[in-house]
Amino acid sequence: MNDLNHRKADAYLRVLNPDGSAAANRTVQVDQTTHKMLFGCGAFDAVALQKTDDENRRRFLEDRLGKWLKLFNYGTLPFYWGRYEPEEGKTAYAETMAAARWLTDRGVKVKGHPLCWHTVCAPWLMQYSNDEILRRQLARINRDVTAYKGVIDMWDVINEVVIMPVFDKYDNAVTRICKDLGRIRLVKEVFAAAKESNPDAVLLINDFNTSVSYEILLEGLLEAGVPIGAIGIQSHQHQGYWGKEKLCDVLRRFSRFGLPIHFTENTLISGEIMPAYIEDLNNWQVDQWPSTPEGEARQASEISEMYSILFTHPQVEAITTWDFNDGCWLKAPSGLVREDNSIKPAYTALSELIHGKWETHETLHTDENGCVAFSGFKGSYSLKADGCCAAFELDKALSGDVRLCK
Repeated sequence: MNDLNHRKADAYLRVLNPDGSAAANRTVQVDQTTHKMLFGCGAFDAVALQKTDDENRRRFLEDRLGKWLKLFNYGTLPFYWGRYEPEEGKTAYAETMAAARWLTDRGVKVKGHPLCWHTVCAPWLMQYSNDEILRRQLARINRDVTAYKGVIDMWDVINEVVIMPVFDKYDNAVTRICKDLGRIRLVKEVFAAAKESNPDAVLLINDFNTSVSYEILLEGLLEAGVPIGAIGIQSHQHQGYWGKEKLCDVLRRFSRFGLPIHFTENTLISGEIMPAYIEDLNNWQVDQWPSTPEGEARQASEISEMYSILFTHPQVEAITTWDFNDGCWLKAPSGLVREDNSIKPAYTALSELIHGKWETHETLHTDENGCVAFSGFKGSYSLKADGCCAAFELDKALSGDVRLCK
């Protein structure tokens, strides 16, 4: 499918002057200011910015986040329990809320990740019985989803459930309760807590496992009435780009559930590819993992193809690049900028799609009744004429008045 009509809508507008008269025979500039489609990235540096007292570090982070904001309208913030609350009752609420507000004030939609996960789990939970661990897990969800309501209204509720009860790298509280309760009951419990805390939130299940096991899990969860708002699919491609065939296969298999699909954690490498024999990506530990000119060209080409395929699919509502800069998880050259904040070809390639090929900017002329018509990508718009402006949303076919303000 190459048709992008599902990403667009038609608009027929009557432009009015500030006094309410028709702005007849005028030149107007229509500019899309943001997308309905969520183009996202990990935004952990927004938290670091709130915490630093070092002026040089602050300027460095502001430069990096400035480049981030020029590209993305959607950010993921960290809620890993073991880091968010390293000591029971002592949370990272202040800096995380400050980061969330910093992003939303700049027009960014924010998602919290994750509320329940066996990895980076709070070690102090281990002292409790399974019943008490579950109680505290649900209380944690209620506390945090309630506290951020209105600022963060999208959550990865539970992460990597397919392997959760059989995870054997180390003992942890969440695997304990998942073994005890079973996958479906645990997922049902944590989703119910999140839904009760914020009924209007978009709630995701998220997994790297794109095998039939994830499909079977989703079937069971939906049959059990779990209110899944979107299916999260991780795509960490440290061992090489999936390619069109696999990507289309994943889309075909998971679109059958009729739910929105979010590619939640996308990674493409601009250096040496991780060997295929590595089963757990975390087992690849290196001192350095440099980006190369050849790798950067490859990364730009792959990200252009992957995003184009995903943007074409009508059920894909969000795509998140995981690392904005090189040297994050596993020290991988996975970013859109290098560690010194210099822009890589992948950044430019993605910008040319999001803010070029897929963004609407039109110079139009009103008729004698002040009317103009155009077709544009769905999102937020500004309309300007002779120093006056107006704003409107284009989400479906739109017909109506737009009044300019001085």
